[in-house]
Amino acid sequence: MDYNILRQRDFAGGLSDEALQIRIRDDLARDGWTLLRGFQPGMTEFSGLVDRLCRRVTFDPARAHSTEKTQMVDAGLGPIGLHIENGNTPRCPDIVAFYAERAAFEGSQTTICDGVQVWDRFDPARKARWSQKMTVERTLPELLWKRYLANEHPAISRPEEVTMQHVLDFQQAVPGQGFDLHPDGSLTYRLTLDPVRPSVFGEQSLGFANAVLGPSHNYEPPRYHLADGSEVTPDEVEEIRAIAESVTHEINWQDGDIAILDNTRIMHGRRAIADANRNLFIGMGLI
Repeated sequence: MDYNILRQRDFAGGLSDEALQIRIRDDLARDGWTLLRGFQPGMTEFSGLVDRLCRRVTFDPARAHSTEKTQMVDAGLGPIGLHIENGNTPRCPDIVAFYAERAAFEGSQTTICDGVQVWDRFDPARKARWSQKMTVERTLPELLWKRYLANEHPAISRPEEVTMQHVLDFQQAVPGQGFDLHPDGSLTYRLTLDPVRPSVFGEQSLGFANAVLGPSHNYEPPRYHLADGSEVTPDEVEEIRAIAESVTHEINWQDGDIAILDNTRIMHGRRAIADANRNLFIGMGLI
């Protein structure tokens, strides 16, 4: 695959930060992703880029923060299935960016897959089935769902501040949610969403862009049902996984690389980690 790479030397003539952001957004609108190579950024520069690209930064409550705007990626050593980031949450990010502060010597390639290409390879029967809305359901421990809500509700900033009124506020603010609160403080939530969607960057074609093929490293595995009441089965997931793999490519990281993805179109994952001596960070948000 010919990478869509923006290199520092291409901007040696003094291209402004604003112009670089325009080039990034143009790449996202056209291809769904881009890679910045040779800029030699640090965490401060990466965090600043995330802040400028996103009008609102979002977080994964199960991850540790590296800065106020970014988090560390830590999902074990095994391969990670294709998914959009936080695809099973009420407010799915529009953009996700990864920064390889230190790249692995071997393995650990990030996989990327264009949901538009996956959708184009579905036969008519599969397209009809996945044109329905989908409901995801799973149970979260108290700490994780309260961390998430503290990040998303404008009136609070800490998990211990969460009250039932904040839960109800958020349910009303984002349609398609339901929940059951349990005596141990855990919460089972249900979220109805579109597994096939257009890109937030104006792409006219629909894309299969969701988290059905993805991991549950820090969470209970979700349960998926389509609007007709049918369950999304493991066999069905494996069939779609094979289709997606046929149009999946790899990012072979170099130190200092930053990859930016349209999270409403491009699914990503990871090959197994052979060299654990790497540092990868993530930033994401809404445009």
